[in-house]
Amino acid sequence: MPHPTPHATEIAVSVQGVRKQFGDLVAVNELDIDIRAGEFFSMLGPSGSGKTTVLRMIAGFEEPTAGKILLHGHDVTKSAPFDRAVNTVFQDYALFPHLTIAENVAYGLKVRGMGKAERAARVGESLEQVQLSHLAERRPSQLSGGQRQRIALARALILRPQVLLLDEPLGALDKQLREQMQFELKQIQREVGITFVFVTHDQEEALTLSDRVAVFNGGKIEQVGSPREVYEFPQTEFVARFLGVTNFLAGADAQRVLGTAAPHSVRPERVTLRDPSAPAENGEIALPGTVVETVYAGAHTRTLVETAGGFRFIAEQQNSTTPHAAPTISRGDAVSVRFARDHAVSVPDPARAATRTAA
Repeated sequence: MPHPTPHATEIAVSVQGVRKQFGDLVAVNELDIDIRAGEFFSMLGPSGSGKTTVLRMIAGFEEPTAGKILLHGHDVTKSAPFDRAVNTVFQDYALFPHLTIAENVAYGLKVRGMGKAERAARVGESLEQVQLSHLAERRPSQLSGGQRQRIALARALILRPQVLLLDEPLGALDKQLREQMQFELKQIQREVGITFVFVTHDQEEALTLSDRVAVFNGGKIEQVGSPREVYEFPQTEFVARFLGVTNFLAGADAQRVLGTAAPHSVRPERVTLRDPSAPAENGEIALPGTVVETVYAGAHTRTLVETAGGFRFIAEQQNSTTPHAAPTISRGDAVSVRFARDHAVSVPDPARAATRTAA
């Protein structure tokens, strides 16, 4: 059954001044995060950035070296995992191979001593929620990867945790199934109404699923915000480059192109390629250049252009013309790189941006 929707301002998870060291290695450094009740919150970053360590500390599998962790206002910093109102879904699913799907889902309730009749009713609800009621008597080995992932979700959700932690849960799936599961996961989260804290290194996955995203780097958060905020308005060079492809202009390059040495990011989909003889429109940057390479990627084509000033721009165009149309741009072609001046987004000074804390 759907859970009641929490109040939008309620804080489900509060990570306050948390530091985690493994010997001389500082994995997480003075971290502050407030995760709102009922939101889908993603922790995004490359391997070794500290995101999984933070998840494990919220779960209780690791204890902070310093700082504290609160769940719905209660300090659980030193509490054991089983004393926290959280549950975790791992990448490898961790299903019991000798149990049926129904027995796997019921396992946590059985451990808690719930009666057989109530347990069976709850299992039925959970399997219906993930649309796998018809597979209740099968074993995990008889299921596809996507089905096993949904069973792992059902087993975690049946315990009705206040917070569900997901550690790269879609990482073992192929691209097509992963994209399908993204929609299903978001739908399930909205139906149950509980807080999801999701760890991933996949930028597209974080943008697709999340209400908010925290971008990790070197044990700290570089930026936290909605998917649109972190993608369109990056606060550091790392965020601009990590969240998709960008044309990053700074110093002499920015001065030459934009008339200012301040760092700016221009996303490739904002860049168009025109005939060099075509007049520039009002407020448009126009840079002559030569096509270095084109990459066809199905839905879009990326083109690398070296401009006269030596800076290389990437332009991205959707392949919206008829499939039978021949490519209009080839290597060696002379083109004009065009983009609106206000599509160059200012990126704050890295030294100042690094002092920002997540809220």
